[in-house]
Amino acid sequence: MYLDKAKKEEIFEKNGNGKTDTGSAESQIALFTYRIQHLTEHVKRNHKDFVTTRSLTQLVGKRRALLNYLYDRDIERYRAIVKKLGLRK
Repeated sequence: MYLDKAKKEEIFEKNGNGKTDTGSAESQIALFTYRIQHLTEHVKRNHKDFVTTRSLTQLVGKRRALLNYLYDRDIERYRAIVKKLGLRK
């Protein structure tokens, strides 16, 4: 499995306020980014897998919604997470 408990804790620890901080916007955006990168590689290899393509599109939309929320609430946190994860708008 590509995303086990230890990997999730590592993502949350690097991008949140500790490994138990699973609900902050930064933690969720980092987790979505990891999953998006994994699914992107899968879709490149299996271009006819339309279910995964749809799931990937939904994940990108969820991440975009969280980024928009963070942009509206606290622009500094938004800029920090975009820079840390290397995202582009």
